[in-house]
Amino acid sequence: MRIAQLSSRFYATGQITADDLDIIAAKGFRSVVNNRPDDEGGAGQPKSEDLAAAAAELGITYVYVPVVSGRITEKDVEDFRQACIDLGGPILLFCRTGARSSMLWQLSN
Repeated sequence: MRIAQLSSRFYATGQITADDLDIIAAKGFRSVVNNRPDDEGGAGQPKSEDLAAAAAELGITYVYVPVVSGRITEKDVEDFRQACIDLGGPILLFCRTGARSSMLWQLSN
């Protein structure tokens, strides 16, 4: 898993799995934000509800803010901004490659 630092509080990566959450917790992340819609396409994409359950078992706050790739709207940016306001950091954002999450973060600042 390659994690890019966006700021002192925000980081981004590509698609994660439930098994990755152990590593994410060990790295000290307190929150995870999923920006990839379920069933976006791609074999083996875990369901958001499964990732949320695995994160909860590890004490990680999990937030689902799905955004369609290549179609980020003003509402998406505002939903993302609002979802991140009270999250404990550091925060790991993810989507298929990490690019969409990085763009949402940039647009929300």
